[in-house]
Order: sequence, then structure tokens, then C-alpha cells
Amino acid sequence: MVFDRMRKQLINLDLWLLGLCSSRVLTYLVFMAYAAALPVLQSEWEMSAAAAGSISGGFQIGYAVSLLIFSVLADRIGAKRVFLLSTFFSVITSLLFAFFARGYYSGLILYTLIGISMGGSYTPGIMMIADRYSPHHRGKSVGFFIASTSLSYAFSLGISGTALPWGGYRIAFLMTCSGPIVGFILAWITLASTLNKIYPRRQEQKFSKEVLRNKPALLYISAYTLHSWELLGMWAWTPAFLSACLMSKGSEAWAAAGGGSQIVGLFHIMGMLASLTMGTLSDRLGRAFLILFVAGLSTFCSFSVGWMIALPIILIVAVGMIYAFSAIGDSPALSAGITESVDPSYLGAAFALRSFVGFGAGAIAPLAFGAILDWSNPNFATDGFYATWGWAFCVLGLGGVGAVIAAYLLFKGKYSRE
Repeated sequence: MVFDRMRKQLINLDLWLLGLCSSRVLTYLVFMAYAAALPVLQSEWEMSAAAAGSISGGFQIGYAVSLLIFSVLADRIGAKRVFLLSTFFSVITSLLFAFFARGYYSGLILYTLIGISMGGSYTPGIMMIADRYSPHHRGKSVGFFIASTSLSYAFSLGISGTALPWGGYRIAFLMTCSGPIVGFILAWITLASTLNKIYPRRQEQKFSKEVLRNKPALLYISAYTLHSWELLGMWAWTPAFLSACLMSKGSEAWAAAGGGSQIVGLFHIMGMLASLTMGTLSDRLGRAFLILFVAGLSTFCSFSVGWMIALPIILIVAVGMIYAFSAIGDSPALSAGITESVDPSYLGAAFALRSFVGFGAGAIAPLAFGAILDWSNPNFATDGFYATWGWAFCVLGLGGVGAVIAAYLLFKGKYSRE
């Protein structure tokens, strides 16, 4: 029944949204290139877990800054222009990363530059969707947009998982970093006839009033920040965790890295299904109720999955699929809720604040995860293997707890559309 409902939704999907989502799939192929190759890069680039996490952190900091700048700019010059500009910059930085990232410092600098270039293809995309679709269908439309990201991550991990055993990280980077070229061309074609809307601000409107003293908006921003801590930390380290699980059962390092990436690609397919279904469900059940339920489920997984490394791989994969579904399942409701809580003339500014603090938290999470991983595995230098992952995943779970609290306050206050 679920798949039949999804089939009907896909049939009703208009070509504009399909083009926008397809562009995002191709542009974001680079997003998981580093995480997929992390088990190999940590050895070849001679990095500790904390150093490896700092590259993911650099990307997330760059992405957070990019989201801040591009989101504010979208209020001034229009979401369409910002979307195309950001996608073009992504082409340039992705190719630089593919050809010149060959060690810790070059990887850190170039991967951070990719993050700086990519922010304009996220919130301006949601702003264009908010302009085009009514609140009764906005959760579904935003869900499709976010689902395209998960599909891109799955493709990225699948491509990397195939390329790593065959040609190493260099070939994996080249294959995934070529996607933004086609993504930019498709975005240009899709948005050719789209009006570049700019909403003028009234004199009495102020950022402090429209956003900072807007209680439902602040609760959505808080929930998103804590959700990002959990989700982005999980995305950065799950491929390495699955590789460790496979190595603990006898797989060689290269085969484990490829297998871990392919398994996590399946996780992102679950994330895509979550975005497709949970966005639509939030249109019907209310944003806050949906966030409360899904965030609670992902929090439970954060406190559980890291302790399962010795269990059968099939059980780890099953829990991981639930984790992947729930960790991103509240994203459509969090994004749609913001568009319904803030005046359109300040929507870019609200997204800027949300994205900066959210992805700022997401930038710190991989580093914190890596530091706890180093602390809880004092014998890694001699064993060359991380055996204890539970404490690191529990750190991510703390963000999930905070997201549940924010969602409960939203639900109790009846701020979401019922």
C-alpha cells in the first residue's frame, strides 16, 4: 500500500519539481564522496579520527556559512538567481576537489570550499517551492525535494563503493564530482521560465520581530539545529562504522570500505522513502506531531546502534535502516513549518539563521564523534581498529533528545497546522 501511494504521488509530480529535484540529485553527488572514502583516506592520508572528522566539520562549517550568505541574499536578489549561482560555483569547487585533494590539508581546504559553494541550492530551492505550492501540499513537495538529496547520497555511496576497490579514492572522487556539471545544466533548463520573486519588506517589519520574537519559528529552528547535530554526525561516520562492523567479521579493509559505503547507500534510500512519505503525512497530521514521533525514534536508534558491532550484520543493517529513516524523516516537516511561520519577506533571513546554527551544530558533531571515538578506543594505535562505537553514537543521541523536547513544546503550543 505504501509503495502504491508513492507510485501515485510520482505520477502526479509535475515536471518543474522533477527537474529541480533531478538537478539536486546530480549536484549533491559530491556531498558523500569524502564520507564514503573515509576508511581508506584515514590510512592513506595518515589521519586520526579527530583529524578525519575535522574535514567533515570543515565542509559543514563552509556549508553553514554558505547557507547563511545565500539565504540572506535570496531575500535581496531572489531565490532563482541564488540557486543557479550556487550550483555553478559547485561545479568549479567539485572539480578542484576531485583533481587536487591528495592529503589532509588539501582535502580540508578543498572540501570546505565545496561546502561554501553549495548552500544556495538548498534553502532557495525550498523558498521557490513555498512560492509554487499551497500549505496543504507543501510538506509533500518539500519532501520530494529533500528525498532527492537522499537519493543523491545513495547514488554517491553506491558509485564510491564500486569505485574504491577498483580505482581507489581518486576515481571515486572523479566520478562523484562530475555530477554537478549536469546538475547545473538541468537547473538552468528547469528554471528558464520561472519568475524570480522578490518580496519587498514593509517599513514596520524588523528581523527581531519577524524571526527572533516568533516563538513557533524559534522552536522549529531549535528542533532543526538539534536534528542536524544527530543527522550530520550520523551521516559522516556511519560508512566507517559499517566498515568496522564488516572488518570485525573478517573482511579486508578495502572490501569493508566498499561494502560499508554500499550498505549506507541503502540507508539513504530509506531516507528518501522517509522524506517522500513523512512530508505528505505532516500535511495531514500536523508538523509538530510528526516531528515528535520521528525524532523520538531516531533518538532511540542513536543510543542503541553503536553498541551492536558484535551482533550479526543483518541485525545491524535492519536497525540502521530504521535509524536512517527516522533521522531524516522530520526534515520535510521542519522545513515546511518554517515557511508557514515566517512572513515571506523574511523567509530567507529565517532560513539563514536556521541553517547557520543547524549546520554549525552539524559541523561540530563529526568532530565530537571522532574525539569520543578516539577516547573510547585507546588501543587503536596498536590494533588499527575501532571496536567501541557506542559512546560516540550516544553523543549524537543527545541532540535527538533536544529535538524531541522542542517538538513537544511545538505540539503542546499547537503551533503546527492541524
